[in-house]
Amino acid sequence: MPKTDSAKLVTEEFMVPAADTGIELYVRNKRPKGLTQFTPDNIVLFVHGATYPAETSFDLKLDGISWMEYIASRGYDVYLVDVRGFSRSTRPPEMDQPAASNPPIVRTDVAAKDVGSAVDFILKRRGVNKIDLLGWSWGTRILSHYTIGNNDKVNKLALYATGWMRTGKSLTDQGGTLGAYRMVTVAQAKARKAFGLPPGKHQDIMPDAWFNAWAEATFATDPWGAKQNPPVIRAPNGSAQDTRDFFGAGKMQYDPAGIRVPTLIVVAEWDSDTPPDMARGYFARLTSAPYKRLVMIGEGTHSVMMEKNRMQLFREVQLFLDEPAPHE
Repeated sequence: MPKTDSAKLVTEEFMVPAADTGIELYVRNKRPKGLTQFTPDNIVLFVHGATYPAETSFDLKLDGISWMEYIASRGYDVYLVDVRGFSRSTRPPEMDQPAASNPPIVRTDVAAKDVGSAVDFILKRRGVNKIDLLGWSWGTRILSHYTIGNNDKVNKLALYATGWMRTGKSLTDQGGTLGAYRMVTVAQAKARKAFGLPPGKHQDIMPDAWFNAWAEATFATDPWGAKQNPPVIRAPNGSAQDTRDFFGAGKMQYDPAGIRVPTLIVVAEWDSDTPPDMARGYFARLTSAPYKRLVMIGEGTHSVMMEKNRMQLFREVQLFLDEPAPHE
């Protein structure tokens, strides 16, 4: 795809109805101003993780460009979606009550249904029958679940920090009885991003200025949480419950063998939450993909897209998106 000036990108925002009445999903689109032809090969949808919204995961400018803009500037029609409970998407009524008053909300199957609503919106808008999907962390689980049931709507699948069978504790699970949602402070977010790193490495791979820019933008997406002292961001606990019920208990919530589209798996060397062994285990079960690839980024964590080696991640994913399907 040709590279275009990121300053000439068009941005649009939508509130897309979910399958369930009363739920609306926030969708953002960025694309080159002159892009008029849309095909399954040049449309991408980002799906976020279990704690933070899509916009600050994928469309946060660091060193002058976001990941969303990086892809769009190469001739792509790029979208992101927040599933219910995140950012500007509808927050279920349980989030207006004390967390302990309700069981975990927004399980992975519900999130996959929300992604399906966003996919169908894009397919109709652009008059295509399939698009590329790109997920991070819990987003890889959401997209796996979705793709297995909707292979015909997926062109290529790119998964970064892939969740799979877990032997250690999830960093998003604070232990004890899980309520409807959890609350995370800036200090907790910073500690999680540094977890498991060699001493002194966190500042090296994610400068404070980058972390502070991310934290300011991210915590502003929860207006109620921003008013608390200290400020918090609320995140539904459905993913944590699924981890306990399935991946943490040695059970498959879905089988990657059901994925029948080209698939890229990317993992970072120092990812403590979804470590490389998870990626390898998932990759081994991708037995129906026409072709697949497993890539490891050195000196990176679960959040490498916000770290000094972010361009390695961007380039590997872009290579996968740009390349034509290999001949049989």
